[in-house]
Amino acid sequence: MTTNQTIGYIIGGGLKDSFSARLTVNPLSVQEGGFVVIDSGNYRFYGLVTDLRLGATDPRFADEQSEMRLPPILAKALHGQTLYTNLEILPALMLERGPEPGTPEYKLWRAEHAEDPRPIPVKTVPMHHAPVSLADQADIATIFGDPDKDGNFVIGYTREQGHPVCINLDKFIQRSSGVFGATGTGKSFLTRLVLAGLMHHNKASVLVLDMHNEYGFDDIASDTKMKVVGLKSKFGSRVQVVGVGAGATIRGQVPSFNLEIPMREISTGDVETLSRELNLRETTATVLSALFTSFRTDWFAHFRAMNREEETYEDEKGREKKRPHPHSVAKWALENGVNVMAAEALQDKLRRLFDKPYIVENPAGDSVAQIIQSLENGQHVILSFGDHESDLDYLFVSNLLTRKIRAAWEQRTNQFRSKGEGLAKEPRPLVIVVEEAHKLLNREMAAQTAFATIARELRKYYVTLLIVDQRPSQIYDEVMSQLGTRISGWLGDDLDIQAVLSGLSGRDSIRGMLARLQPKEEVLLLGWGVPMPLPVRSRRYDENFWRDLLGSKGKKGEGEILKELGF
Repeated sequence: MTTNQTIGYIIGGGLKDSFSARLTVNPLSVQEGGFVVIDSGNYRFYGLVTDLRLGATDPRFADEQSEMRLPPILAKALHGQTLYTNLEILPALMLERGPEPGTPEYKLWRAEHAEDPRPIPVKTVPMHHAPVSLADQADIATIFGDPDKDGNFVIGYTREQGHPVCINLDKFIQRSSGVFGATGTGKSFLTRLVLAGLMHHNKASVLVLDMHNEYGFDDIASDTKMKVVGLKSKFGSRVQVVGVGAGATIRGQVPSFNLEIPMREISTGDVETLSRELNLRETTATVLSALFTSFRTDWFAHFRAMNREEETYEDEKGREKKRPHPHSVAKWALENGVNVMAAEALQDKLRRLFDKPYIVENPAGDSVAQIIQSLENGQHVILSFGDHESDLDYLFVSNLLTRKIRAAWEQRTNQFRSKGEGLAKEPRPLVIVVEEAHKLLNREMAAQTAFATIARELRKYYVTLLIVDQRPSQIYDEVMSQLGTRISGWLGDDLDIQAVLSGLSGRDSIRGMLARLQPKEEVLLLGWGVPMPLPVRSRRYDENFWRDLLGSKGKKGEGEILKELGF
């Protein structure tokens, strides 16, 4: 029933444990992570090689070097009879294929199965001595999708035979996802590949919180010193690069527009999310609550304008005394029953925000609304932080902007569901890309920011996250458990490996596989968004990639290509 290269046969195993197979070919031709198929009866099983073990019918044959004392022909024959290699195969999926095509039994089976069966989780075991074969391109396409089908994006190739492996972008955007890998493993390049695929597929808008100014304009790779093409260069007006602060430039380039944050848009909750970064005290919440009660949405501007001065006055006996200035922090605190020292301490801590040039009282325009409008209209936004690359800038701006976006998408989704498709437009799906995700989604911050809520709940409001991080162990485990597709490069830390594999079946079997990936250009695909775990050789982010992505097959005219690029 198969033309695949047979490499062995089943000798044992079970559903709870891996299948065991006796290898009948040179063990050097099979690697850990190999994608194999097992044909047994009417079923084809799909599995992953997780281990190779050397064995012998008698330990003496393994101890003695027969090659040294026997002629080559006899030594080879002895090897084949007494020394062997066993495979451990993690069963992932099974597919009902039916009897042999062309037989009467197949016609009867086909009449009962009008639609092609789909792969399902493994629910039984193959028979003893069922043949084990290397998966071919058709098997890869059956499980991961046809590369020529719209929505299937080639993320890489199988390591042994180079067959293309796809992720389904329509499924990818339905749940939050993650790109992981230790520093220097190429996370940024891998993220660029995924973002280019999403932008080209054009079924969702993308907001990139670009802390290090890597994704918008052209760059130079730090290791190879080669030019790295920015997404703005390839997608033109479909990508809006936004700089933080008036007059900001990104790598010498002028952004599409600049983000300025009005003081009235800053909520007390935005400040509370900075508790660790600003080292705020426990009394902060009380002071902020009193400020909002006194000044409502103008609390930030009023608090910023308060002074620490005192004024001199004479009491009823003509003695000269001092009291807080009418516009001082102390005067406001005393009038509102707030501890003066706590209020003054908070103002001192907030001076780091008061001095930010992108926080203004009267901005030239509503750039926050402009970002939201661009995303709603099908454009993609890359928010580049420019010179404002501190953790404080990233935490504050990212959380405030995401809070506003979350409110806008929730409102539009509720309108769509209450009024129906004919009266309200369905919200456009949105993917928010978060770099250095552990700074926003660690255990302390997760409960306070909008990002954890998005990861847990906003899938139903058409918003998901793509988190990019080198330390997944520092991300709150409840957030990690919500991730669908996970694309991971090499990770050296056991806690990071454990975090990436959390919540997945068979994680003990693939733990070593993740630890033994090549430091560059090898990734492990796993999670809800892919049918089964698989290590692949990732695509290179080069001109060949762009030619493949933007239609080098000759099926599109020049006008259509220019239209796709936004011209």
